[in-house]
Amino acid sequence: MIDNQKPKGLFSTVRDRMRRLVLAYRTEESYVAWMRRYVKHSGGRHPRELGADDVERFLTHLAAERRCAASTQNQALSAILFLYREVLKIELPWMENFQRAKRPQHLPIVLSEQEVSRVLSLLEDVPWLVASLLYGSGLRLLEALRLRVQDVMLSRNQLMVRHAKGAKDRRTILPKTLVGPMER
Repeated sequence: MIDNQKPKGLFSTVRDRMRRLVLAYRTEESYVAWMRRYVKHSGGRHPRELGADDVERFLTHLAAERRCAASTQNQALSAILFLYREVLKIELPWMENFQRAKRPQHLPIVLSEQEVSRVLSLLEDVPWLVASLLYGSGLRLLEALRLRVQDVMLSRNQLMVRHAKGAKDRRTILPKTLVGPMER
């Protein structure tokens, strides 16, 4: 039973639940790390002994003292909500009494075509191919690195991305300029 488990047993229960839900391994690692920080911040007490006020204090601590980014705070919140909802089966009340981390007010940096060409010209072989796939096909880094021969459909100029984000398969384009290098 979860009631009598110490946090170590709790984290293995969390991992079991995440694996049953087929969540990504990196999500598992990240969520468990946030849960550990939450427990540590709360003096090592079991999350069953804690509540919404403790979660709000932790989230405020992240924003005010740790100066984390808004996306980081949201990830911590998601991990803790997963812990309570999916593992402990406790529904927390709506939490709004915590300091929100500020979102940056700058525009994302996007490289021009010339800048991309310059970067790619500095690469060779596999690193060049991977970077070209990231740019031309919109693949994430791990998606490009996990491509297999059977995922490349040269005749259709398509790539099959298996077990992408959300454990879903998807198709994306293979730029015509990469067909020749992919044939090698």
